[in-house]
Amino acid sequence: MTQRFLPYGRQALDEQDVEAVAEVLRGDWLTTGPAVDAFETAFAAACGAEHAIACSNGTTALHLALAALNVGPGDVCIVPAVTFVATANAARYCGADVVFADVDPETGLMTPDTLEVALEIARLRGPVRAVLPVHLAGQCEDVARLAQLAATADAVLVEDACHAVGTRHAGDPVGSCRHSVSACFSFHPVKTIAAGEGGAVTTNDAVMAERLRRLRSHGIERDPARMQRQAGEPWWHEMVELGWNYRLSDIQAALALSQLKRLEYFTARRRELAARYDAVFEALAPKIQPLARTPDCEPCLHLYPVRIDFAGAGVSRTEVMEGLREVGIGSQVHYIPVPDQPYYLDLYGRQELPGAQHYYERTLSLPLFVGMADEDPLRVADALVAVLDGQGAGPRP
Repeated sequence: MTQRFLPYGRQALDEQDVEAVAEVLRGDWLTTGPAVDAFETAFAAACGAEHAIACSNGTTALHLALAALNVGPGDVCIVPAVTFVATANAARYCGADVVFADVDPETGLMTPDTLEVALEIARLRGPVRAVLPVHLAGQCEDVARLAQLAATADAVLVEDACHAVGTRHAGDPVGSCRHSVSACFSFHPVKTIAAGEGGAVTTNDAVMAERLRRLRSHGIERDPARMQRQAGEPWWHEMVELGWNYRLSDIQAALALSQLKRLEYFTARRRELAARYDAVFEALAPKIQPLARTPDCEPCLHLYPVRIDFAGAGVSRTEVMEGLREVGIGSQVHYIPVPDQPYYLDLYGRQELPGAQHYYERTLSLPLFVGMADEDPLRVADALVAVLDGQGAGPRP
């Protein structure tokens, strides 16, 4: 292997990022402080939302969003079958049951049709409190329609937008919460912007925003105007409910804020690389097909999944991944359907979700990150075709 290794995703850091973090390290605040406040203000503006509440990661963002809605035992949340386990786990952290919605086999997304089926099942289990559409790979479905359907069960939409920083739908940035009560984000290094680890919840509900801030910090209230005892003592604070230590540090926030300043560039570059992939794979259909695109969505893709009929090609997905790795190309599978995980099998039993199964059996995520060179998508495509043709991973003749 003579060429550099291409992981399926990685962060894009520059000296401005390093200096932003160093400035915090030279200052007085390391944990939650002015850098967190600055990042929250900037991120809310970028999403077109009234409030952004930073937290320790995308999983805690999801947990906080549901906890702030008082989701609890006896309640039901609807989650698409194809997602990272954190989406469903957040509901379980609150004690709620999960009903898994099937997905479109060509996009991996919960659709209005699959949500309608899941709602019928969920109503038999208990009150449906929240529907959590996942913007898989950075792409989203018709959020307005999903919200309308959720409302028929007196439920609200909580968007799992952990993949979708920079995506727009029907002209609105994801995170504007035009049709949802909140949207949850992740700033893991492979996402569009990185904080090392970090997350955020956006919302337009001021009361919910205040509760989210309290819950991320042990449920402690420090505003004298909202305390039960007006002590007049500068150290006085009150734990008014059970919360968690889900805070983001100023070190992480400084990195995220520095990254956020380049969001427009990151978005444009990801779209450019995705377009290069699209152009190559258009000529290779139906052997290799890019993720089907949804209407009215301008995605900033976090992942570049392709769909491959491995059985028809006579090669296993494991063999393809190993063949790519031999020539310095990483890949990954996003995701094993969550209802097939042992914990959820034990809890709910085997479920028939044909769309999710079809999507899972055919999907493979290829490298997509800002630091890729213009020629890298062609390099990846050449190697993938060669492996599928049983020729090893050399270039096409």
